[in-house]
Amino acid sequence: MRDYYIFKSGRVSRKDNSVMFEYSEEGQEKHVPIPVNDIDALYLFGEVDLNTKLLNFFSQSNVMVHFFNYYGYYAGTFYPREFLNSGDVIVRQVASYSKKSARLELAKEFVKGAAYGTIQNLKRYKEQAQDELEKVESYFEEIDKQSTISQLMGIEGNIKETYYAAFPKIITQEIEFTKRVKNPPDNMMNALISFVNSMIYTEVLREIYKTQLNPTISYLHEPGYRRFSLSLDVAEIFKPIYGDRVIFALLNNNELQQKHFDKDMNYAYLLEEGRKIVVKAIDEKLNTTIMHKQLKQQVSYRRIIRLELYKLVKHVLGEEQYSSFKIWW
Repeated sequence: MRDYYIFKSGRVSRKDNSVMFEYSEEGQEKHVPIPVNDIDALYLFGEVDLNTKLLNFFSQSNVMVHFFNYYGYYAGTFYPREFLNSGDVIVRQVASYSKKSARLELAKEFVKGAAYGTIQNLKRYKEQAQDELEKVESYFEEIDKQSTISQLMGIEGNIKETYYAAFPKIITQEIEFTKRVKNPPDNMMNALISFVNSMIYTEVLREIYKTQLNPTISYLHEPGYRRFSLSLDVAEIFKPIYGDRVIFALLNNNELQQKHFDKDMNYAYLLEEGRKIVVKAIDEKLNTTIMHKQLKQQVSYRRIIRLELYKLVKHVLGEEQYSSFKIWW
């Protein structure tokens, strides 16, 4: 099974026990069949029509669908009915959230994991970003001293602000990037970071679906309406080591350039060709394998996300203390 990415506008429908994508190209009607048992997740970047018959089919087949709007920004996810439900895990998840000390303990681990990945990235560019590296390392030492979630979020914000200040030093292309701006991004770098982060978020969400965890019960980010906040928590760990490393490689190798962004929108819109380049790079990154230190076998970067979630399940069940993932390569 694998992910499918649809960039063209058209219609996706059920055709017998398969999926059909229909679109027009140069006046010709095209029909592309996709075996449903080969779909792990479906990413829709174009203006695509579908109906409830198809969504019901996806739900029966445990297929997640991620929607991106015209500008390439993440819009939402069709989350099929859960098939690995565990009342015990959900009760324990809620208990870990409800108890202040237990929630804070987990939240600190997410921030530590993210900060550690950030430090490892800066160490790769130590000559260019020595000042930022030293600052982030000092903030890392402050994480365990925080007594509330808001204080912890403050430290996390300081780490990110310092880290992003190093981007113009790390990236060899001439870029305009003075601060992180979201909703909407205001330039090329912010558009790229937002797009990559949304891809990491959806990858984490897909892996949560394959566990007994409930995606709406989180610890660092406040649980709320209409969002899968646990995915936000766990994605913090993987955004620096998966997402940012892809960004650095694409820009420093000139695979992604200013021409891949819309000039009329101050380069704050990643064009279709640019999105394809980024999606391909992330997919290749996630399919890369590494020898796992504990398992002593090759595992993919994507599998590492699932293993991290299994650790979280063991924690809430009281079987094993959770320690966030620390990259070793």
